[in-house]
Amino acid sequence: MKNILRLFILASFISLTSCESFLGDNENPNQATSATPQLVLPNALASSANLLLSYSTSAQWINGYTVNAGGYGGWGATVTYNFTTSSYNGLWSATYDDLINYQYIEDQSAEDPGLAYYNGIAKTMKAFDYAMLVDVFGDAPYTEALKGTDNLTPVYDSQISIYQDLVAQLTTAIEIFTTAENANAVGSSDIMFGGDMNEWAKFANTLKLRLLIKMSSSSETSSFATSEFAAMNSSIGFLTDDALLNPGYIATSGKQNPLWERYHSNAAGSLSGSGRSAIPSDFTYAFYNGTKLTDQGRGYATYRGYPTGTPKGQLGNLVDNPAALASQTAWYVGSGTGADATNSIGLLKGRTADFPMMLAAESYLLQAEAYMKGYLDGDDQEAFDNGVIASYRYLYEDISGSTSTDWDPETDFQLYLDDNEGEYLVHYELASSPEEKLEAIITQKYIAFNFINGHEAWADFRRTAYPAIVNGSSNPTLTFASILSTSTRADDLPVRYLYASTEFQLNPQNVPADINQFTSTVFWQED
Repeated sequence: MKNILRLFILASFISLTSCESFLGDNENPNQATSATPQLVLPNALASSANLLLSYSTSAQWINGYTVNAGGYGGWGATVTYNFTTSSYNGLWSATYDDLINYQYIEDQSAEDPGLAYYNGIAKTMKAFDYAMLVDVFGDAPYTEALKGTDNLTPVYDSQISIYQDLVAQLTTAIEIFTTAENANAVGSSDIMFGGDMNEWAKFANTLKLRLLIKMSSSSETSSFATSEFAAMNSSIGFLTDDALLNPGYIATSGKQNPLWERYHSNAAGSLSGSGRSAIPSDFTYAFYNGTKLTDQGRGYATYRGYPTGTPKGQLGNLVDNPAALASQTAWYVGSGTGADATNSIGLLKGRTADFPMMLAAESYLLQAEAYMKGYLDGDDQEAFDNGVIASYRYLYEDISGSTSTDWDPETDFQLYLDDNEGEYLVHYELASSPEEKLEAIITQKYIAFNFINGHEAWADFRRTAYPAIVNGSSNPTLTFASILSTSTRADDLPVRYLYASTEFQLNPQNVPADINQFTSTVFWQED
């Protein structure tokens, strides 16, 4: 396999990478003489941020967060879903590249009690990466993967067995974070939590909750999930703050906050191609402008020109979609353009802003679903409200993590309740059935994930069919499916990606055959 086999370039790939090397301070980064877990970890985590962004942005063309702007052509499979085995080569290879880093850390720390925390972080982040891979590709090399030249053609493990082992690895990681003795502090090598193992334990527990929620949706794994829920250590808790990562982003191209780099501008101030060619969808915008729900606070914090001046359209409309804003991307609400753009609240907070790896909003809304379904003991109403407020809180924070006095999450949450009187998607207590409660939870996750984690939002839709769409509708506020879709499904959508063409070239005896993006569902989507 092209990407699993490249262990021989590990030394150059990780190249003594640290926060300093990310910032370009190594005198000769191409001549590494050693690589310790302490040096590899910062680069691995920074790579995970870029990887998450790639998964998110590829999915948000499918789940309604972004659509093609007017004036651009050549959209191809983006609007037809006519994927090929070359469509997601980069995503496949980048995932295994990042996994190689974590496998190296895990191997180097396995027999050293002083490096136990590095071992736990590596296990956690391998689960983070592998889960994303399985969610869009299904079966994948796992037990025989990441072995370099010791195994050039690893077998594919079943997606269910991978998920089950990821849960086990997270359980082990949590135990390391909470009970390891004589472990050295991680400190500045940890660019997400600054060496706080309590936060790492909560992060791993929340990731475990994410996986178990998905597994609970499948008849093949629901009993496994139920058993694991029963065994969860409730004293650890889940994330209550956003998990944010920053390797030391600076205003240099390639070293800025990756979301800013992709959708706003490079360090010289030139607007990005993605920022010029993508606009919001009518479907998603309808959750803010009163068409479906009214959300003044998050509307103003999310979209430039809200509520009437934001360009928006329908995926696949190559005739009537408006052009993107002339000198600004639709998801930046600050002032100034190009190199003069100021730091701001919202989604694009600034060139050096932290990158969100997991939102507290997701943590609370995962808990709400687990409580509502009886998997864990807790108050689903309280978790639901906390999740929505946490979504406001993230958007209202500026680049320093401070909330302006002009933006108050609790006040605007109350305004949200007042503006949507009688709507169970906002007033959870009005949901009259488990199905309505689930719809409310997943719809609020969809809103919270907007432009932040398209991957998980698409996974939720495939798992639950929420937010609700009208199959076959041509009304852009009722479905996010492309009007040029070639899908054979009633919802006109794909359900997965196709395996990389490199797999058919280098590991043809093991890569699954006859996979179809419209019919080959991931195990937790049973239709």
